[in-house]
Amino acid sequence: MRFAMAAADRYQGVFKAFIEAGWQPVKLFTRPSKAGHDSHQAVAALAEQHHIPVQISRITADDLKNLSGECDVLVVASYDWRIPDWQPFVKYAVNFHNSPLPIGRGPYPVVRAILENYPAWGVTCHQLTSEMDQGAILSREDFPMQPDECHESLDLKIQIAAARLAFRTAKNFVELWNNAQPQSEGSYWPSWTDADRTMDFNLPVDQIMRQVRAFGAFGTLARINDMTLNVKRAVGWKEAHSIAPGQPVHLHDTRVVVTAADGYIGLLEWASQPPDEGAIKPA
Repeated sequence: MRFAMAAADRYQGVFKAFIEAGWQPVKLFTRPSKAGHDSHQAVAALAEQHHIPVQISRITADDLKNLSGECDVLVVASYDWRIPDWQPFVKYAVNFHNSPLPIGRGPYPVVRAILENYPAWGVTCHQLTSEMDQGAILSREDFPMQPDECHESLDLKIQIAAARLAFRTAKNFVELWNNAQPQSEGSYWPSWTDADRTMDFNLPVDQIMRQVRAFGAFGTLARINDMTLNVKRAVGWKEAHSIAPGQPVHLHDTRVVVTAADGYIGLLEWASQPPDEGAIKPA
């Protein structure tokens, strides 16, 4: 099978899996790199190894038209832009979505999976349709979640599971496509807001730390002394105290200890937003 890939480095395993299954790549569509989050260097290097063109811009109808006759399948994974109607130009199109559909439709369900403490998660390969993440399901790869799951661990699990799923799907693609199962009623999870990632020190330590784990390198926000901090790493512990939640009680170098409802949160790595907005003073 000849295929075009739309992906960034997070899903390079999907790209590799289809090639390892014997499929022939014809073009890579990717997107500009995102500082500190994802890039396209690895998938572009893989495309170069196979001497296929790389496009770092949004797929248009003309791009799909140019695939007509030389591409059987469009494979999409970790691609930020909506794909135009592909049906006039290629026979098949599938998307690899980072949730166990029909749960968690939407742009990035990984964070909420941890916030809501799901016991298991997964990756789904589904037919690409005009309705976001609602196409019939070819196959799915599920795995357990740990009680202390964080964004980075879940992201890595998803990448590995997606590669396994891609290889299995590529080896039996036409049969899986023909027997794809329509999705039942599910849920759509929109992108998070700053309010979603802002710490509420009135909450218990466990709940605050789950939020920190869920957002991981994206950072959670903390309001202290009229400053907004983007917190990349924190620790927390339960300990009785009589101080109002949200008060900075200890400073050491750049580390700040803040009271929570039933203990303390230590902010280990953070940056002020905007920079140098003020100073933190212990209560």
